[in-house]
Amino acid sequence: MLAVAGVVTGAAPAAAQDGARGGVRGQGGATATIGGLKTHGTAVIHGEDGDQQVSAGLFEMSVEGGGMLQTYCVDIQNPTQKDAKYQETPWSGTSLGTNKDAGRVRWILGNSYPQVNDLAALAKKAGVRGGLTEEDAAAGTQVAIWRYSDDTDVEAVDPQAERLADYLEKNARDLAEPEASLALDPPAVSGRPGERLGPVTVHTDAGGATVTPPVDATAKDAVRIVDKKGEPVTEVTDGTQLFFDVPEDAEAGTARLSVQASTTVPVGRAFASESRSQTQILAGSSESTVAATATATWAAEGAIPALSAEKNCAEGTLDITALNKGDEPFTFELLDTEHTVAPGETRTVPVPLPEDRAYDFTIRGPAGFEQRFSGVLDCRTQSATLSDSTHTLGEPAPATVVAPSPNPNPNLAETGSSDATPLIGGAAIGLVVIGGAVLLFVRRRNEQ
Repeated sequence: MLAVAGVVTGAAPAAAQDGARGGVRGQGGATATIGGLKTHGTAVIHGEDGDQQVSAGLFEMSVEGGGMLQTYCVDIQNPTQKDAKYQETPWSGTSLGTNKDAGRVRWILGNSYPQVNDLAALAKKAGVRGGLTEEDAAAGTQVAIWRYSDDTDVEAVDPQAERLADYLEKNARDLAEPEASLALDPPAVSGRPGERLGPVTVHTDAGGATVTPPVDATAKDAVRIVDKKGEPVTEVTDGTQLFFDVPEDAEAGTARLSVQASTTVPVGRAFASESRSQTQILAGSSESTVAATATATWAAEGAIPALSAEKNCAEGTLDITALNKGDEPFTFELLDTEHTVAPGETRTVPVPLPEDRAYDFTIRGPAGFEQRFSGVLDCRTQSATLSDSTHTLGEPAPATVVAPSPNPNPNLAETGSSDATPLIGGAAIGLVVIGGAVLLFVRRRNEQ
């Protein structure tokens, strides 16, 4: 089920969006915390400087609001930071966006473990004599993924796992990127009091949905969330259009609606972390909570901006889209360059950013408007040799094995767990400290 709640402010300054998710176009869905590598085997990377041994297999993540995810890594040379927070992300915001073989990775996910839980049948199809254990299946699947996601010479140590990896690599076919589990488009709108600001279109794979109006929706001067006919929304489905109904006498301000749903996240969705932890791709999902937000800004006169942003790995930029529904130009300065958005105009400004460096900047406008954008642009898999502290052949990472627990979620495989958290593709590298954030100071120029 889907729930929508609006938070309304009056004439106070518009609330800046929170962190990396602030105003990022198309970014919605599941937010999860990585819990470690749970079902895995061992792989060997063959590089110019020799062979290096790494753990290979399935991670588990716990979803905010409820639910569990299983993921594989698509970023072999980077470490995974324990307890890092991840957000469901379009391929275009990750290394998959520039990878011509990303669709083959999705095929592997749909045709191997854990989506295929019958390991005997999988072994037979792949020609693996002696069958497959869960550890073999996870390791073989991860190795096959790495060959396409990272263009890496890597093989599984276990012969059964290696045979599965060869089968998956050979048979992989190109598939399209899966749709987001939940997204609102656009994530920001603007206009004048007395208007219905929008539409904001709901995109979700949840079958049914309900809408919860703002807490003060019954107040005389409240901003309401309505449909295209102006009726308060009680039920929504994929494609439903939502509007902010702003009273005519409302002072300049902003409102936010949040959308939540319970659904299984589509296999093949990417997950990225703003703490520079290696990118993941979804292999399985229980019924999980997903969410997205949209904001509205209004004023009676002057510039009325609406801002959103999208990571563009093809160009190495953060693309900021500015919409101005006001009667005066919206002018702001970014990286020593002045940008002006005319009344009624929509303009996209690409902000070039260095790889793997944190960015944090705020754009301010009239009537106290401000919006913050922060995060990390992580667009490339590393081609450099793993750190010297990576476990080499003959030095496997220790792991405490415990018995697997019963699995109540049919879309998730049963997995073992470990108190140790091997770092996949960067074992024992530890936390990568990014040297300095990129701080961009943005101000609106008062030239009216």
